Amino acid sequence: MVIQGRVHSIETFGSVDGPGTRFIIFLQGCAMRCLYCHNVDTWDGLKGGELRTADDLLDQAERYRPYWGPEGGITVSGGEPLLQLDFLLDLFQKAKLRGINTCIDTAGQPFRRQEPFFSKFKSLLEVTDLLLVDVKHIDPEAHRRLTGQPNANILDMFRYLSEIHKPIWVRQVLVPGYTDDPAALQRTRDFLDTLTNVERVEVLPYHNMGLYKWEELGISNKLKDVKPPSEEAVQKARKLLGAV
Repeated sequence: MVIQGRVHSIETFGSVDGPGTRFIIFLQGCAMRCLYCHNVDTWDGLKGGELRTADDLLDQAERYRPYWGPEGGITVSGGEPLLQLDFLLDLFQKAKLRGINTCIDTAGQPFRRQEPFFSKFKSLLEVTDLLLVDVKHIDPEAHRRLTGQPNANILDMFRYLSEIHKPIWVRQVLVPGYTDDPAALQRTRDFLDTLTNVERVEVLPYHNMGLYKWEELGISNKLKDVKPPSEEAVQKARKLLGAV
């Protein structure tokens, strides 16, 4: 049976979504409803995008391989790529047969240690070189208010990835009034310090460049009047988190 993934869009020369130059595949579908989401048009996993096969995508990606350098490869983002786990596994298994570096950009919301997810996830990690993982908010209630979802299983994913020493880059979006509380950032740092596999921590300043998508879809956005954080606030957060 041919497995197809529902692809939202492609970026051929990504420079901030993993090491080197990346071919980035954005997948449809996400159960989170992050207030600062800039890809709100990916939320519905059953509509939009285009059905593609792994071989088709990899053939397209390899056209850009001369530009990747020694560290580049493919990154699968979203949306939430772990919602299309079967397709992602097929894609990465075939990518590894071609000698392609693989990276997943995930918020971790689908993670469970229950079957059938867990066995497939473990198989996926065998063909995954790196994960970019988001810390939406360390506090459970604040996380639910920010994303509409709990974070206990997400933090458990961090712990599991640490248990198996799978390399991760951690990313924290800094939203004034929502994710910039120094005490919460310190709690995040304390949690990350318990992990064995954190290679890099990044602070991403909030921006409202995706606000037009909310307006086009007729979805109310609570952050429409929130301004990007100051450089001073960003540097303070970086220092607290030990970020680059």
